[in-house]
Amino acid sequence: MSGLLPAVALATALVVAGAPAAAATARPAIEVSGGLTRPVFSYADAVREHVRVQSPADSDGDGKKDLVRVDIIRPKESDAGLKVPVIMHQSPYFDEPGVGFELDHKQYDAEGNLTKFPLFYDNYFVPRGYAFVSVDMIGTRLSDGCPTVGGPSDVLGGKAVIDWLNGRAVAYDDKGAPVKATWTTGRTGMIGHSYEGSLAIGVAGTGVRGLETIVPLAGPSSWYEMWRSNGTLTDIKGGQQWMAQRIDTDPDEKCAAAHRRMTEGSDDATGDYNAYWHELDYRTGPVSNVRNVRASVFSVVGLHDRNVMADQFSTWWAGLPREVQRKAWVTQYGHLDPFWARRDVWVGTLHQWFDHELMGVANDIMRQPRADVQLGPDRWITQADWPAPTQKVTFRPQQDGSLGARPSTGTGAYLDTRQTETAMAGDPATADPNRLAFLTPPLKTATRLSGTPTVSLRVTLDKPTANLGVLLVDYGTDTRIDGVAADQGQGLKWADGEDCVGESTADDDACYRRMADNTVTSGFQVVSRGIMDAQNHRSLSRRTPLTPGRPYQITWRLLAQDYEFKAGHRLGLVLTGTNADLTFDADVEPATGAKVTVDLAGTSVSLPLVTGR
Repeated sequence: MSGLLPAVALATALVVAGAPAAAATARPAIEVSGGLTRPVFSYADAVREHVRVQSPADSDGDGKKDLVRVDIIRPKESDAGLKVPVIMHQSPYFDEPGVGFELDHKQYDAEGNLTKFPLFYDNYFVPRGYAFVSVDMIGTRLSDGCPTVGGPSDVLGGKAVIDWLNGRAVAYDDKGAPVKATWTTGRTGMIGHSYEGSLAIGVAGTGVRGLETIVPLAGPSSWYEMWRSNGTLTDIKGGQQWMAQRIDTDPDEKCAAAHRRMTEGSDDATGDYNAYWHELDYRTGPVSNVRNVRASVFSVVGLHDRNVMADQFSTWWAGLPREVQRKAWVTQYGHLDPFWARRDVWVGTLHQWFDHELMGVANDIMRQPRADVQLGPDRWITQADWPAPTQKVTFRPQQDGSLGARPSTGTGAYLDTRQTETAMAGDPATADPNRLAFLTPPLKTATRLSGTPTVSLRVTLDKPTANLGVLLVDYGTDTRIDGVAADQGQGLKWADGEDCVGESTADDDACYRRMADNTVTSGFQVVSRGIMDAQNHRSLSRRTPLTPGRPYQITWRLLAQDYEFKAGHRLGLVLTGTNADLTFDADVEPATGAKVTVDLAGTSVSLPLVTGR
């Protein structure tokens, strides 16, 4: 939560460098200079321990509450009266595949304590007076139970750790003796990338007290949208079970019942939203709900992420209670942790954020612009919020293939076939039976889109359904971040050298390789996209097959974006069928072959364009 703590609430003194020392006191203290905590505590001498926190879940159905393994490192001074806040990293990845771009794993000593904590958070923040807590998600590594891939036990396990840190839950040592977290203020911040970021979002949505801030990096807020898009399947069938088995190294038999519940609840046969998916929805669900978030939020999104797509961020962000303090980095990368993209700025900003939110340090982080927005290679701007102030501008397809302001007469038609975005968007002036393409004239000035476009189609089908695909395209040669190419590092490539971020030991190296922007010069780029199973046009929970030959008005949102169309470029709208780049396997979401007839007079795309441009 935002704001400075009243002095009485601080369980430890904050000493500003240069101020007179208090007389006759030898109590250890956190040092602050220039609005930042200083690295005055020994990392090598830090206390390393572990506990198992009792959760309220029984995910494997063995009749016992799941115990959550928690690995802890904290300044040794916290055994001598220093009360410290906590940075918490809950992850399912400590077994497989590993954590971060370098796939870090945990290493242990003879007593079972960690000699190596993955990532840099412990190396950097423990010397500055923080405890770092590394949590094995239920069903993974040394925790009990079964992973439920966004299910209640995933969330409630993390919440139990927050409760223990604040004296509301029980933890045990290896001998079964209760252990209390007497060394902490209880003020906790969660951070993590991808699934880990989703856990932070999920725990925050329980409203648990003591969780003061979260830093979700490319984290899902709806597990339905991890595998689905408006009724279409966008990933492998059985994705929930596949993910559970990937991260859990125990024999499959242990969690067979949990796997069956996932597969049955997922309902791959229809792609519909149902009660199972509702429980895994952190926006409106019964376990986690965005309206219950009280923690402050520092969120990061890659707008070209094909794994955790942009609406996972934009919809959740828009639903946060108004009083929640927040900050965002909105990038042109893919599925990315910004530690690898803008390292110095990221670490410095994160340091300020945690100091303010967990330590109560008086710095200017909340007076800085709320949003950092990347518009291209090495091009960042800041603004008061995200999205930027915009006005809705509506474009309508014309009979001559242009995009204009006024409705046009006539129709166009295409077949629902399965194509890549390169094929769908390429060579827009050439007639293609599998798509319709419409372009504006060359833009006279640069035009920036910020927010979520919507599309409305007036269509008639010759079959009961079709996959309706839409692409918003920037036509014009330019050098851009190659954020879509997952095999190319999500918009990054390895660079020479490394950076050491924090203190190292012989077992825990705080040095990481550098990366740089991976760019591509191309004649066009798909800016936003959307797909809809036409029979879900009324409801994602219930299919309504269309009557062949009857016109229907179908409206939905495309993926959020923040993008600048440069002067001289042309903005394109492509209407097509099954998107092979979103539906990765033809067996998962085959094209219907339906003929889609588009009434141009009833078809439009509305774009949130930045005002004054």
